[in-house]
Amino acid sequence: MGKKNKFEETDSFGETGFSDEKINEQEIAEDNITDSLADLQDEFEREKDRYLRLFAEFENYKKRTSRERIEMFKTAGEDVIIALLPVLDDFERALKEIEKSEDDGLFKGVELINNKLRETLKTKGLQLMEINPGDAFDADSHEAITQIPAPEEKLKGKIIDVVEKGYTLGDKIIRYPKVVIGQ
Repeated sequence: MGKKNKFEETDSFGETGFSDEKINEQEIAEDNITDSLADLQDEFEREKDRYLRLFAEFENYKKRTSRERIEMFKTAGEDVIIALLPVLDDFERALKEIEKSEDDGLFKGVELINNKLRETLKTKGLQLMEINPGDAFDADSHEAITQIPAPEEKLKGKIIDVVEKGYTLGDKIIRYPKVVIGQ
C-alpha cells in the first residue's frame, strides 16, 4: 500500500473518501446547529407572542382606566347630588304652600332660589325624569308604591299619580320616580 493522504483513506475496494467518523461528526454538528436554531426560533416566537399579549393587555388597561376616569368625573358629585334631592322636594312643597298665600314677593324670592339650585344641579348633569299621569308603567324605570282601581278603563296598567319625582345623573338613574298605577 502506498502513502495515504491524511484526509483520504482507501477502503477495501480501493476508493478514496472521507472517513465515516468525520462525516458522522459533521452530520451531528449540523444536526446540533439545526436543533439549536429551531430551539432559538421557538423561543423567539414564544417571546414575541408574550410581548404582543403583554402589549395588548397594557393597551386594554389604558383604555379601561381612561373610561373609568371619565365615568368617575361624570359622577364625582353623585353623593352630594343625591343628598340634595330632598332639598329640591322641600323647595317644591314650600312653593306650593307659599303660592296659596297673598305675599307675591315671598313666592318670587323662593322661586328664584329654587330655580338657581335646579340650574346649578342641571349643569352638573342632573336631569328630571319626565313622567306624567297616563304614561305607561315601566318596572325598569319606575317604582310602583301602590295600585288603585283605575278611574277610567284606559288608565289600567298606566301611571295614575307621581308621588315623588325621579332623577338621572348622566345616563344613570339615581332616584326612581315613585308612582301610583291603576289596576
